[in-house]
Amino acid sequence: MKNSKKTFNRGFHTIYQEEKLTFGLFMPIEAFSKDIPTMDNQVELAVRAEALGFKGLWFRDIPLRDPNFGDVGQIFDPFVYMAYIASKTSTITLATGSVVLPLHHPIDIAKAAASVDVLSKGRVVLGTAAGDRPLEFPAYGIAYESRESRYRETIEYIKLLFSNYFPLIRSNLGEMINSDMLPKPYESNIAMMTTAYALQSQEWIAKNSDGWINFPQPVKRLEKTLKQWKTLTEPYGFKPYTQGLMLDLLEDDDAGPYPIHLGFSSGKKYLISYLTTMKKLGVNHIIFYLKLSKRPANEVIEELGKNVFPLIV
Repeated sequence: MKNSKKTFNRGFHTIYQEEKLTFGLFMPIEAFSKDIPTMDNQVELAVRAEALGFKGLWFRDIPLRDPNFGDVGQIFDPFVYMAYIASKTSTITLATGSVVLPLHHPIDIAKAAASVDVLSKGRVVLGTAAGDRPLEFPAYGIAYESRESRYRETIEYIKLLFSNYFPLIRSNLGEMINSDMLPKPYESNIAMMTTAYALQSQEWIAKNSDGWINFPQPVKRLEKTLKQWKTLTEPYGFKPYTQGLMLDLLEDDDAGPYPIHLGFSSGKKYLISYLTTMKKLGVNHIIFYLKLSKRPANEVIEELGKNVFPLIV
């Protein structure tokens, strides 16, 4: 059966449609110079983002502070914070970006994700990763070298928990016999996306994940990547491609682009041209991260929603 026939929740369909480009935001929605954000006014900014046409809010899973890494994300546990933001919003997708599967037991991830999905009436998408912060793994008593196999095993375990009642599971991560995980996802399945390669082959990702989340690439390389992705996923139906983007949107409309970590600084004109190209190449969703922004986040999201998104053709 092709994956196109697999039924996903409204969270998936809010951000992913073939031949369309939508936009989201990494939480927190703010610029901060060190590794810890203020977390000020996040509810107000999330509500405003929803009103401005952003389709997704993405919550990172960073259990421990590593001062050398330079970013602790939104600080709070992603599922707790997603549930809180869900109570303040109504339509925007709530996504992990991304939950580090090898650090957690699949039952705990599945139960947390399904709980938020039910409470938000089907707005959850699971971005997943293998983990890239070696400091975290010894604290959990998990070998950093085990990430490759634990990632695959966790994906399979969660799929069984989401899709089956009283599944019989025998895995290196545990056994389930005559027991079940509740709640199940709200009405339809929760999509699980792979971030970067998660130590897997592109072929494995195309077959086993519901979509791919990747980092920015030069346009020519991205064009090649997307052609490969579409070829590999063709037997399974539509599987969306998502890209993260660090953005410093400058007040001078004609400025830039100037490279920054995982993105660029530019004025509005270049950004519009860039996003139009991303749409033509087949990118389905772009997640903006405003950590390095020189302008206040509230100004940037207003500019994007009012003066950039309507011009992407």
